[in-house]
Amino acid sequence: MRMRPPEAFEREQLVTNEYGDHEQHGGRGQDTATGRNDGEGGRTDPATGAFVAHRNLLFTVAYEMLGSAADAEDVLQETWLRWSGVDLATVRDRRAYLVRITTRQALSRLRTLGRRKESYVGAWLPEPLLTTPDVAEDVELAHSVSMAMMLVLETLAPTERAVFVLREVFDLGYDEIADAVGKSRAAVRQTAHRARAHVAARRPRGAVSPAETRDVLTAFRRAVVTGDLQGLLDVLARDVVLVGDGGGIKRAVLRPVTGAGKVARLMIGGLVKQVAGVSLEPAQVNGYPALVLRLDGELDTVLAVRFDDGLITGLYAVRNPGKLSHMGKETALRR
Repeated sequence: MRMRPPEAFEREQLVTNEYGDHEQHGGRGQDTATGRNDGEGGRTDPATGAFVAHRNLLFTVAYEMLGSAADAEDVLQETWLRWSGVDLATVRDRRAYLVRITTRQALSRLRTLGRRKESYVGAWLPEPLLTTPDVAEDVELAHSVSMAMMLVLETLAPTERAVFVLREVFDLGYDEIADAVGKSRAAVRQTAHRARAHVAARRPRGAVSPAETRDVLTAFRRAVVTGDLQGLLDVLARDVVLVGDGGGIKRAVLRPVTGAGKVARLMIGGLVKQVAGVSLEPAQVNGYPALVLRLDGELDTVLAVRFDDGLITGLYAVRNPGKLSHMGKETALRR
C-alpha cells in the first residue's frame, strides 16, 4: 500500500467527533462532509468522497465487531489514514476495499479489547447507541445490533465474529471476506458455518415485533415505577438474568442476578423506589425499545432488554459513564 507523505495527511486528515459528525481539520478550505476541497478550485477529492459515502457502513462493521462505539471511531480514524494513502487507480471496488481495511483494523483492536476486558471490573456490556428510527425499520440490521445479539457475538472468536458479521449481516461474498480476514475461501466457508451454528444456539428464541417489545416494556416500566411486584413478575421470564456494567466507576451488580423474584425485588427496591429526582423513560437503543434512567435530568443508566417468547429474559443495565457518550445524539447505522 502506497502511503502519502506526512504533509499530505495533515492537509487531508478527516476528523470525526464523538457523535460521528465530520469536521474540518488542518486542511486548507477542505469540506470533509462533502469531499470538496475549495483550496484546489472546488474539485472533489475522490478518496474523501468515497470514505464519507461509506462512513456509516464502516462504523457499523467496526461496532458490530467490537461492541464499543469509541473503539469503532478509532478504527475509522485508522481506516482513513490507510485509505488516504491508497492509489485509487488500483482499486476496483472502493466499498469492498474500505470494508477490508476496516475489518483488519477492527480485528487488531478486538484482540487488544479482549485483554482490556480481562481486567475489567464486573461484567462487560456492549456500549449502547441511541439509534435513528430507520435502524428499527431494517429488521435484520436492528436484530444484528441489538444488545442481545451483540452479547452473543461476544462469545465468538475474533475471526469467527468478523466472518459472521460480514457474511450474515452485510452479505459479503466468501472471496471478499477471505481478503478481509486473510484466510482462504475454504477456511472462511468453514468458519462461517461454525459461527452460524454457534450463534443459532444462543440467539433469542422466537421473533418479537417492535410493537410487542414496546407493549411489554411499557408494562415493565409501569410496574417498576409504581412498585407493582406482581405486574413485574408477569413480564419477566422465570429464569430472567439482570447484568450490570458500572466499570468500577458506578455502583452495579458485580455478578449476574438470576430469577424473576430476585430481579423484580432488586428493580423495585433498589433502582427507582424512594430515590428523588428519578425518571425512567423510553428510548430507541441499538434498534430496539429500551429504557433510560435519569437522576435530576442527568443520564445515569441505559437499560436494554432481551425478549424470548414474549417475556423479558435479559436485562442489561449500562452505568459506566465512559460507555454513555453516544446516548447524547442519534447514531446512523447502515448495511
